[in-house]
Amino acid sequence: RPEKILDPAAGQCEFINFVPSLERYACDLSINLKNYAQEGVHCIQGNALNLPLEKESFDAIFVSNFLEHLHSPEEAAEFMRKMRELLKVGGKICIMGPNYKYCAREYFDCADHRLILGHLAVEELLYSEYFKLVKTHDKFLPFSFRSRLPANKYTVKAYLNMPLAWKILGKQFLILAEK
Repeated sequence: RPEKILDPAAGQCEFINFVPSLERYACDLSINLKNYAQEGVHCIQGNALNLPLEKESFDAIFVSNFLEHLHSPEEAAEFMRKMRELLKVGGKICIMGPNYKYCAREYFDCADHRLILGHLAVEELLYSEYFKLVKTHDKFLPFSFRSRLPANKYTVKAYLNMPLAWKILGKQFLILAEK
């Protein structure tokens, strides 16, 4: 339960709205960000690479399905550098995204996926910015929750409680690292 957390690519605030933190920050390019954020979430409409935030001020950062939208490995490295600057010493960064190693066939079904990344590439990016890797799940969530089965809180909770299912259905990585 971090005191202060950042979601630098918050989208529709699917994650940040449910984090039990004292201070929650959501950033996204979308001009509709404030429409999705619950009361108490600080919204910053803008680019995650240029956040006007105080250095070493966050206990945790959660990045979900963002890195694959960046334009180059250099831009991904710049993003990691910025996230490291924003974290306090001992702060954690959690990164989730499609693992190209397991979803190559459908990876570019999303028109805005530009950068090919697997869990090892993301670990390398973190390592190059002096993060300490804590835990990696190379297979965590399915590539998408679009399926014949309904995605609701009960099916998602059941899935998350069955790590064996991750090994079978997982096509996204989950990596936890520390500054």
